[in-house]
Amino acid sequence: MLSSAQVSSKAPAVAALSSAERGISLAAKGRCREALPALKKAASHLADKQLKYRVVMSTARCAMSLDQTETAVEALLELNREFPHDPDVLYSTTHFYSELASRAAQELAATAPASHQAEQLEAEAFESQGNWDQAIAQYKRILDQEPKLAGIHYRMGRIFLSKSPADADRAKAEFNQEVKIDPDNASAEFMLGEIARQAGQWDEAIGHFSQASKLDEGFQEAYLALGMSLNSAGKFSDAITPLRSYVKMQPGDPAGHYQLATAYARTGQKPEAEREMALQREASAKSPQGAQTPK
Repeated sequence: MLSSAQVSSKAPAVAALSSAERGISLAAKGRCREALPALKKAASHLADKQLKYRVVMSTARCAMSLDQTETAVEALLELNREFPHDPDVLYSTTHFYSELASRAAQELAATAPASHQAEQLEAEAFESQGNWDQAIAQYKRILDQEPKLAGIHYRMGRIFLSKSPADADRAKAEFNQEVKIDPDNASAEFMLGEIARQAGQWDEAIGHFSQASKLDEGFQEAYLALGMSLNSAGKFSDAITPLRSYVKMQPGDPAGHYQLATAYARTGQKPEAEREMALQREASAKSPQGAQTPK
């Protein structure tokens, strides 16, 4: 016979199980207003992981259907924390966040249709459709309202590079304008560096990539691009430091090891060059592209 203490210790678990089953059943019938209180009550007391999965998933779905955004997001965060690789969790997360984004966009359009934020959403939609001319026209309208709004010239610059054929001159003008408005925009500096690098203007590229890496110390691509440009300019000893930084950040990228091996070899550091070439071959073997030699 169970003691009164044992019965008392099992009572919360029994109550949680009952609440969970009731909440799941109500949710399955679409009775979410009744289901949510039961589901919330059960969630923190369940030991069975699969039952908890069903409870939290039902909570997320009911909260979305009732437009209870905070509850839905909390449930999604818990699902991703507890079941990070579950296909249904990932699918539901994608679907729910997309729905939340759509609702927020509709609210923005309804409450502030003339705001630059609403117009920027429209411009970004044109971008995603590849409708470059419409996107640029929309961004220009935004700049008519807010000529010093950060980020708009950068987006226009990216569009000019995306067009076929790319218009590097107009893109460069937009990125330069962005840097004037926002001197801390590491991405705009990087894009200016890329335009210069592709034109073989090594000193200009080096300046922009160096600035990008200073503005954003975690900007991995800036270190690689800086090292590549320094190598191309024959400044092999200067290339070693940014390339070392890059391979520490991205040890699995063959391009970084290849460029660093080149810098070592051209500065007479043969053992270091051989080590980097070995790492480059190892990384290439694991790369989806196989053993393709990085340029």
